[in-house]
Amino acid sequence: MTTLTTLAPQSYEDVQAAICQHGRIFVRGAGSKPALAPPSVDGDDAALLDMRGLRGVVEYEPGEFVFTARAGSSLREIAALLAEHGQYLPFDPPLVDQGATLGGTIAAGLSGSGRHRYGGLRDFLIGVRFVDGQGRLVRGGGKVVKNAAGFDLPKLMIGSLGRLGVIVEASFKVFPQPPAYATLRVTQPSLDAALTTIARLNGSSFDLEALDLVFEEERPTLYVRQGGFAAALAERQERLRAWLGGGEPLPEPEEAAFWSAGREFAWAPATWALVKTPVTLNVIPALDQALQAAGAQRRYVAGAALAWIAWPGDLGQLDAYLTQLQLGGLALRGEAEWPFVGVRNGASLIARVKRVLDPFHRFPIL
Repeated sequence: MTTLTTLAPQSYEDVQAAICQHGRIFVRGAGSKPALAPPSVDGDDAALLDMRGLRGVVEYEPGEFVFTARAGSSLREIAALLAEHGQYLPFDPPLVDQGATLGGTIAAGLSGSGRHRYGGLRDFLIGVRFVDGQGRLVRGGGKVVKNAAGFDLPKLMIGSLGRLGVIVEASFKVFPQPPAYATLRVTQPSLDAALTTIARLNGSSFDLEALDLVFEEERPTLYVRQGGFAAALAERQERLRAWLGGGEPLPEPEEAAFWSAGREFAWAPATWALVKTPVTLNVIPALDQALQAAGAQRRYVAGAALAWIAWPGDLGQLDAYLTQLQLGGLALRGEAEWPFVGVRNGASLIARVKRVLDPFHRFPIL
């Protein structure tokens, strides 16, 4: 096992040269998702591209609600720039405080609890530039929202994990950020009751920024967030509370801290594996029974569309559970030679695309 040669490209041309000069290429951003960044590999003709030097906003038009930035840019810097103009990324990317980069977030396909209202990363990524396995700089999409020409390469790069190409630049649309938030904490008598309430909320007319299900001393608890003008939030929260039949408003400092802790996975033990798994309301009872029996911690977010699982043991057991339920997951941290857990849908299609973009097999296998 040979330690990878680490390169720090400062330009798109540097990335192209590195790919053409090495037989195998791996990519790393800030390392906030360690299970996706192999530290070593067989062979001498391999390189690890540290993308943090390829950073900075290329273009930002606040009036157009669009920005373009290099892939190594940190989400923290982008969030600060957008906040200066009262704007934000509504898909609520995780690991901002841990230094996650724009490219790494796209490659891992990560969205947070805030995706509940407006959608996930795929709904806001409008353009991408990447270098393929032949060293070609490829562009897909554009820098404006109304751009639908050609194959949808931006969507293809979401969740690609550096296996189809090295993302060097991305364009996003953004939204005005709500000036204030408020959250209700609603304890539920059982998991079934919590899922029923989530289903009712998902079908209701309430404008919800986020809807998460957590377990506090194994008691299912819903956190229901609304955003908007502060003067109207109190009345909106009271209507929601009456509709739910109860609920405890979170004090303002606690409200912000709760969602920040969720975004940074502060609730998950640092030494445990962390896995994201798309789910549905129907499959959660069987999944949660297995997770609870194994001593796992879990959080169902975005109206129970996604499960975050903190797993204490061998990921092989979780792989078996997910496979049995026909679910798939991605490990962001933990001891994993292969980051995929459970079933993988669409793998054959991606393999065909990879043969076109990476005919020399420079990038990791899928």
